[in-house]
Amino acid sequence: MTDSTGRYPLWELLSPPSTWGAPERTALRAEGTRVLYADGAWRLCATSGLWNVNLGYHNRRIVEAITDALGETAYFTLFRGTHRWAVEAAETLVRLAGAEAFGRVAFATSGGAANDLVMKVARQYWALRRQFRRRVVVGLTGSYHGLTYGSHALTGMSLAQSYYSVDTSLVRHVAHDDPAELKELLEREGDTIAAVVVEPVLGTGARTVPDAMLRALQELRRRHGFLLVADEVATGFGRTGPYFASARWEGAPDMLVMSKALTNGTCAAAAVLVSHEICAAFERGDAVLTHGETQAGSPATCAAILATVAEMERLQAVRRGTEVAARLDALLGGLAAIPIVAGSDGAGCFRAVRLAQDGEQLSDRTVADIVERVRGAGVVVSAGPSCLQLAPALIYSDEDVEQLSAVLHTVLAEVADERSAAVVAR
Repeated sequence: MTDSTGRYPLWELLSPPSTWGAPERTALRAEGTRVLYADGAWRLCATSGLWNVNLGYHNRRIVEAITDALGETAYFTLFRGTHRWAVEAAETLVRLAGAEAFGRVAFATSGGAANDLVMKVARQYWALRRQFRRRVVVGLTGSYHGLTYGSHALTGMSLAQSYYSVDTSLVRHVAHDDPAELKELLEREGDTIAAVVVEPVLGTGARTVPDAMLRALQELRRRHGFLLVADEVATGFGRTGPYFASARWEGAPDMLVMSKALTNGTCAAAAVLVSHEICAAFERGDAVLTHGETQAGSPATCAAILATVAEMERLQAVRRGTEVAARLDALLGGLAAIPIVAGSDGAGCFRAVRLAQDGEQLSDRTVADIVERVRGAGVVVSAGPSCLQLAPALIYSDEDVEQLSAVLHTVLAEVADERSAAVVAR
């Protein structure tokens, strides 16, 4: 579809203009775990939308809750006031994450905006405690926290930060799998570190932060006093097994970020839960946090949060996700025999199939081509760095897993044979 100038009207994000408007990637409707595209094909979604539709598409109870809230009011703000839906949603999230650890919720509209908020809270917390040097925020190399200016700086992979003049002067990055770099940084700049932000599983590439690194983080937090933040935008709401991956940590984080599955993909929503100590610091100074978003915590959004939590419990989604994860273990084990499969990473229903040939990782272009072939065979997966990323809904059926397995086996085996033949031909 084009406008009167002949130009396609939509700017599709994170893809070049030459690919825009393709019917096989233009979604029309969805139901459960399948999506209908403009080329007429229903495809199995193995990405849960953008890792956020944990309970499948078009969950009617969530839709009805949003509709009911809109029927009572189109909009209320959280600027210098509140409304009943926001209070109830905040109480529910504190209960879920643990009232012994967290005391308050700040709402945002995206994971990126929520990470901006985290950086503000961390810096203001230390200013309230008169430790003005603590302004540096540390992330992990390879992490993804969003593309707003603050979160873009915190994101630990190269995504054109210098091109857009993103200010990274008060951000550092250290390895996700070895505490040596963090220890060295703290020895050098420890009294300037405000917070360390950790994705339990790195959002790009699905690399799990090892237990040894998590233990070291806790010890270093005790020694150096920085705030520890769990960015569970991707891992929250049962994606990796427990409701929140950080629930398995030795000590609770000082802030917990959630977004993607918070409304089962229905509304632009995020939430930052903060510890009692952070609450107390702001209360002692009666301090105002200078952050606000017009649509953050709207009645419809908070109704969606409440309905999503209720549906997670009604559908026993955490238990079912654990069962799906066990089937994924078997699936990934079966793929290991294919020559271009170099292994797998991730946890629960958040996995990556590593791709390489003769010890050399496959290029981004090759991975993208494989993703399109998988799409052509009826399944939607996403591309990661030298990998295919799998994030199926927690409510996947045996039939869904079998289809995913069959398509991946077929396509990856075909690609391996073609690449092997090309090597022989040379």
